[in-house]
Amino acid sequence: MKLTVVKVGGKIVEDETSLQQLLRDFSAIEGAKVLVHGGGRSATKVAAQLGIESTMIGGRRVTDADMLRVVTMVYGGLVNKNIVARLQACGINALGLTGADMNVMQSHRRPPKRVTLDDGTEQTVDFGFVGDVDQCDGQMLATLIGQGIVPVMAPLTHDHEGNLLNTNADTIAGETAKALAPFFDVTLIYSFEHAGVLTDPDDEASVIPHITADSFEQLKADGTVSGGMIPKIENALQALRAGVKQVIITKADAIDGTQGTVIS
Repeated sequence: MKLTVVKVGGKIVEDETSLQQLLRDFSAIEGAKVLVHGGGRSATKVAAQLGIESTMIGGRRVTDADMLRVVTMVYGGLVNKNIVARLQACGINALGLTGADMNVMQSHRRPPKRVTLDDGTEQTVDFGFVGDVDQCDGQMLATLIGQGIVPVMAPLTHDHEGNLLNTNADTIAGETAKALAPFFDVTLIYSFEHAGVLTDPDDEASVIPHITADSFEQLKADGTVSGGMIPKIENALQALRAGVKQVIITKADAIDGTQGTVIS
């Protein structure tokens, strides 16, 4: 049985018209499906309104205790429930989940690690209350899907001590796809505001049609791929190695998989 995991993020979540169109397109996808969402721009906006500074390093958010409260409110509440309500209006029986719900996804707090910055230098960073995933309960998700439920996953997980952790939405999508691969023929689609991975960020026609593990290393080395696109492609390659059938990075209005960058 085919299953499509769609991750939506970037400006799409924050733009009313774009989000509504994406949810209509998502609703039209045939077969089983899962939606994973981000919402980083919304979290940054709410944090600023509360006087909390946002810090991004190497495409990842540094999450202190104050920011953890913000992302929990925004990701697990505002963004997630808005999407769930809109999918209900589209006739989709959606269920909003964080990793803590039904113990779907457990993680551990990320230790300080070396990261490559946009300028090519390296730095050891403590990301704070950020989770690296240990396990995802594919059987539980498959059971829900078998009952006609469409999971809507927020980018929050939990550890073994009961602490919530901010977790990259691309990682959530990749881990969800991998966990469901034993039960379905899984296609993973990363959708955002661009037509795919671009050689020129100002030219939507400069889509790289195909990226392999080898070409990815070269694209990183020459600076064509940087920032948040690096972990997105890393997650895509990991998903393929774990049995996901296909990974596509594409624009939000092309989640049918006919356009974009294919990762293999």
